[in-house]
Amino acid sequence: MGKPFAYVPKNVYLCCVILTKTTMKRFILGLAAIVCVLASASAQSIYDISVKDDTGKDISLADYRGHVLLIVNTATRCGFTPQYTELEALYEKYHTGGLEILDFPCNQFGQQAPGSIQEIHQFCTANYDIQFPQFDKVEVNGPGQSPLFAYLKERKGFGGFDQNDPRGKMMDNMLRKQDAEYDKRSDIKWNFTKFLVSRDGRVVKRYEPTDKMADIEADIAVELSPVLSTIMARRSVRKYLDRPVEHDKLALLARMGINAPSGMNRQPWIVRVVEDQKLLAQVNEVYKKANPEQVKRDPSFKNMFRNAPNLICVCSPTQGGDLDAGLLGENIMLAAQSMGLGTCCLGGPVRFITSNPDAAFFLQRLDIPEGYRLNYIIAVGYPDEQPDARPRDASKVKFIE
Repeated sequence: MGKPFAYVPKNVYLCCVILTKTTMKRFILGLAAIVCVLASASAQSIYDISVKDDTGKDISLADYRGHVLLIVNTATRCGFTPQYTELEALYEKYHTGGLEILDFPCNQFGQQAPGSIQEIHQFCTANYDIQFPQFDKVEVNGPGQSPLFAYLKERKGFGGFDQNDPRGKMMDNMLRKQDAEYDKRSDIKWNFTKFLVSRDGRVVKRYEPTDKMADIEADIAVELSPVLSTIMARRSVRKYLDRPVEHDKLALLARMGINAPSGMNRQPWIVRVVEDQKLLAQVNEVYKKANPEQVKRDPSFKNMFRNAPNLICVCSPTQGGDLDAGLLGENIMLAAQSMGLGTCCLGGPVRFITSNPDAAFFLQRLDIPEGYRLNYIIAVGYPDEQPDARPRDASKVKFIE
């Protein structure tokens, strides 16, 4: 056989070699990025991901199942480095309650985390006496990014800097000079970006380095408390699996409801739990007949109760009792959340059922006593969605001191 490329002129051959080396470098970097994306995409949960500790040993994040995690990329020569003091204070305060802080030094921002992981760890223990675990240095953006941070960014993108905070304005101005559209991407913007992960592995929140530690602490306290985390995790669910809720679980929800407080312990409510699928289908046919266009517009329509397989109907006296009935319903919805069920409080179906004579059979089947009315309906079932929280207006709260 002849020499490779014997027919190619020497100068062209050299260009090919140079191009090949350049192309190969880009190919390797691109391949690394693809591998990282595939690794994070294949992870069904954060517990499928492994990281390296400060000795290079592989550590599965499944070891932290059941703990609340605060995951942070750090640097030792950054203006935000003193946050180590606040992080250690959080760790000391909440560690026994289930908090773990996972520290991943990163040298991608201003080369502010130089040195080996051993040197970084020595610096942090000497200057900030940190007790929480530090892991091997990582990259959080780009082709060599850690699968962990790829996973975190995919679930919680960049939400912006607080423009009312001088440090937030400073960071925004600095980054916008480098890239006018920096805020359009979910990549990590700087050192000390933090992610809060719940006990069951959900990525709850992302914090930028300028976010107040007091706000982060409040969120940690919520996640560490089963009651508070249930309250904060509850959402109105409007998509359900085609799977009825078991009778014993519905009975437990009703029991939690009637244990709600009421004025003078009058317990004025009446509760009806609907399991009869035939009854639901019958009243739904009445609705479909009365609203053909609306049903036609919704290809996923199954029933007027947000497609839920079960209902909890709450009745109250025709005169009064609304406050007590509302307390009962909140107990039921929070209990459902804690049991892995979804709920949605419905008023529209009540108006339809009580105003349409063809639906009177449904009210008759509920056997509502005289002097009571159907107040609202709680749709309940196994959720087929995980809605994000809607913003809450904290300015409506004022403290009178």
